[in-house]
Amino acid sequence: MSMIKKRGKASLGLSALLFFAGPASAKSDFEYGPVFSTFGKHASVEGVSFPENQTFKIAFDVAKAANPGEVNRKFESLARFINMHVANGVKQENLSLALVVHGSATEEMLKTANFKQRKGQPNGNETLLSALMEQGVEVIVCGQSAVAHGVEKSALIDGVKMDLSAMTAHARLAQKGYSVNPF
Repeated sequence: MSMIKKRGKASLGLSALLFFAGPASAKSDFEYGPVFSTFGKHASVEGVSFPENQTFKIAFDVAKAANPGEVNRKFESLARFINMHVANGVKQENLSLALVVHGSATEEMLKTANFKQRKGQPNGNETLLSALMEQGVEVIVCGQSAVAHGVEKSALIDGVKMDLSAMTAHARLAQKGYSVNPF
């Protein structure tokens, strides 16, 4: 391959990277708060507003675990949702969020001592999950996945609920008017 073709491909690759990455300062536009000071970074978006009594009832579904000891980005999405909406005028009491966990993420519902016995690392999610529950998020683990992964109810982080299955949990939440977050 000629040097011109190689340089052209390298330039195209760099251009594509810069295009998708955006301006270098974009990451600095993200911040924590106002509800969570160590989870849920978000950015302001100009021109977005909500009616005074805007409400949300949303279930988040997580099936894939993070690397042992790391925070599951899908769990952090709930903190981000809360922070960005409260920062933009939605009353926190108008946010009804639920987290339904199944699959390999089931083990991330374990208290750190139990998680460490299995994975050799502390559970990087326990602090986040406890903080979410303190803010009213309902955290539900799939009973079928718990059985499949050998997770006993007594080993779960305090406040985590168990339902018959993730399907059951979503059906119950849908009956209460929750939509499922597609992300």
